[in-house]
Amino acid sequence: MAFGQSAGPAASNRQVTELLELLQNAGHADFKDARGPMGFNQRQAAGRFTADEAQELIDQLQQAEFEADQQAEAKGSLERKQKPKQADGAPKRNGVTDEERAAMERAVRSASTKSLVLEVRRRGWIVTKPK
Repeated sequence: MAFGQSAGPAASNRQVTELLELLQNAGHADFKDARGPMGFNQRQAAGRFTADEAQELIDQLQQAEFEADQQAEAKGSLERKQKPKQADGAPKRNGVTDEERAAMERAVRSASTKSLVLEVRRRGWIVTKPK
């Protein structure tokens, strides 16, 4: 193998795009910005990965996002348990009281864009930045 060459087939454009998106969700601007924290070599900092490297990094970053979501959910459920229960006579619409709906809307409005995007992606939706 020649100096500076990767061992294995190159990552697909889809893998590189997904990896860049995950890195941006993690707070990095691009591959070069993530070089130190992620331990990328010079080739990887230029956005060139083998298919195996890219898949391994994608899995690692998705697992980190999943764990962050789980921690946020656990924290949210703990906060919900500490709130007093609704009176049985409270009016319900679609199985949710008006007070519960208002609390959910406040939570969504106060959540960061990043956490909202991660949650929507976790549910299987595709999210893009507005133009």
